[in-house]
Order: sequence, then structure tokens, then C-alpha cells
Amino acid sequence: MTDVEDRATAGFRSAYGQEPAGRWAAPGRANLIGEHTDYNDGFVLPFALSLRTVVAAAPQDGERWTVWSETTEAQIEFAAADVDEPGRVTGWGAYVAGVVWALREAGHAVPGARLAIATDVPLGSGLSSSAALEAAVLTALVDLGGLDLPADRQPRLAQRAENAYVGAPTGIMDQSAAIRCREGHALFLDCRTEEVEHIPFDLDAAGLAILVIDSRAPHRHADGEYASRRKSCEEAAAVLGVPALRDVAVADLDAALPKLPDDETRRRVRHVVTENQRVLDTVALLRAGRAPEIGPLLTASHASMRDDFEITVPEIDTAVEAALTAGALGARMTGGGFGGCVLALVEAASADRVAGAVADAYARHGFTEPATFTILPATGATRLD
Repeated sequence: MTDVEDRATAGFRSAYGQEPAGRWAAPGRANLIGEHTDYNDGFVLPFALSLRTVVAAAPQDGERWTVWSETTEAQIEFAAADVDEPGRVTGWGAYVAGVVWALREAGHAVPGARLAIATDVPLGSGLSSSAALEAAVLTALVDLGGLDLPADRQPRLAQRAENAYVGAPTGIMDQSAAIRCREGHALFLDCRTEEVEHIPFDLDAAGLAILVIDSRAPHRHADGEYASRRKSCEEAAAVLGVPALRDVAVADLDAALPKLPDDETRRRVRHVVTENQRVLDTVALLRAGRAPEIGPLLTASHASMRDDFEITVPEIDTAVEAALTAGALGARMTGGGFGGCVLALVEAASADRVAGAVADAYARHGFTEPATFTILPATGATRLD
């Protein structure tokens, strides 16, 4: 039993004075490449982290849900009437209530339950702690209620919880990664068709590692900047007469960009179109067993997010530059932007040296010291026992 599993179980016992009926876990995710392409019907390549959110749960009578959170050390309770009116449950509880709401809206008889939640996924870091929470709660409720909801249908429902109930306009990537990823693989997801392919991503065999650098710059995922980028992309697609920017190929850019109304919109479109191509190129290299060669694509992705999509911050750019100078094969911000984490592809033996170089660069700039750790691709949502 891992520490986070212990904490969820202990929290359940303390909150409810009984043993849980079971425990369920869902991971955070890192997006290897493909940023802000998901809501443009494009391509993404996330993988699951070993950092997880664990839900210990047991049924309770009636249409009532009681939830204890380790993070806040608070307990909330809501009933069907609260759930069925979005906005009645707020704060962190809205993510749990949103899952119940989405299940009920889809016609499922959601069992009443007591839940206790513990997590190792850093909050506000761009590693999708919200999707990990939604997926862990969803997996628990599906099991407890014996609901007929196959895994390939679960990400869309969890996304609806976050979009329509919580009010965060995220795409389908985060929930897909939290639910559908496999150990040792990246998840190549077509966000239009929701078709997936599990791409081998065996870092150990290649002598590589992914170094995660938590910038300590708070990641504000549901703020107006994310929504404005999404709106800009949707308006550009309408001007270009395509269903989504996914339908603009790199070869079409020279003809498409002059049709757009201003330079800012042109830069937004250029990022999405070129980022989709970078995802496809990365997948091709990984299929061919050429993982070390994806580094320049990661770095080009970062430059595009910095210059064209304008979603990076000084701490993030400093981390990328320092990692590359110290010998990283490639580095990029991961997540929605305006804070969060950097992924650096490094030779495994050099991970500590690169992490030290980033810390030194932060100290020179007067930034809060970053947190760094290495990760391997892990599995998606699962029942633990």
C-alpha cells in the first residue's frame, strides 16, 4: 500500500468510523506534446503519471454524497437536489458533484456514497489534478453502482462535469489521459474522433528520463486567458470556413493566414496548426523507436507557445532555457499555460545535473526554488482493491 492509499483509507476511517468498501485511483498527466490542440479537434500525446488521486469509498443510503478531502481537511455533503442545479456546490466539491451530475444527466442511477480523497498530484501545477479527481470519483461511483459505462465513454462524461458544472472550458485530453493511459506508453488521441493509439514510450530502455520542473508559478487554468485563447481559435476557424483549426494543414498556412483579421489571431492559428504537425511527427519517431530525436520537436513546441500563443511566464521560460543549456535533449512547458510545469527530455544519468542547473538559474533570477522529479509513463484510472 502506498502512502497516498494509506492516507485515503485513514481519512475514510476518521471521517466515517468504518472501513471503505474499496479504493480507486486515477493519475495526473503530463502532456508530452500537443498544447491547446485538443479543443481545436486536433491531436495530443499525453501520458499518465505515477502521482495519483485516491478515493476510498463506501455506499450510503439515499441520494446523498458525503465527501472528505485531505487537502482541505473539510467534509461536505450534498443531495440530489443540490447536484441537479449547477452552482449549488462550489469550490473543490464542485468537481465531485459535477461527476454525480453528469452521470445522472446521462441516465445513470448513481449510488449514494461516502468518499475520502487524498492526492499526490500537485495542485495548480499543470499536471491536471482536476481530471485526476474527476476520474477517481467517476471510477469509484461506476464500480459502486455497477453502472454500464465503458471506459471509452467515461472521458467525455468527466469532461462534461468540468465544462458544464465546474465551468472550466477544458478539452477532452486531460480526462482521456487520466482514464485511458497505459503504463510505458503515451496516449495518441485524436480529439475529434476520440480514437486512441497507445504509443510505446519506454524511457528506461532508451536510457532517457522525463524531468518534471514544477515552476512554482501558480497555474490558473480556468481564468479568462484560457477562455480567450479558445474563443480566438473558434472565431478563426469560422473565418477560414473550417469546422476547427485541425482542418488547416501546415501546407495551407501561407494561404490561410492572410485571411485572418489581425496579427494576434494569425499567431494563434499558426501555433495550433504547427503544433498538430509536431504531434504527428513525434508519434512517427516514437513508433520507429527513435525517442531521443523528439527533443527538437519539444523545444519548437515551447517556442511556439511562448511567441505565437503567448501562454508562458518568466519562470517557465527560465526553466526551459536552463535545462537546454545544461544538456536536455528538448524541453517545453506542459499544460494550459500561465504557470505550471516544464518537461525536459534528458539522458537519465544527467537528470540531477539538469535539475541543479535549473535551480541555479532560478536563484539568479530571484524566483522561488522549483521542485523537480523524474517520471515514467504510468497506468490510468483503476480499482486498487
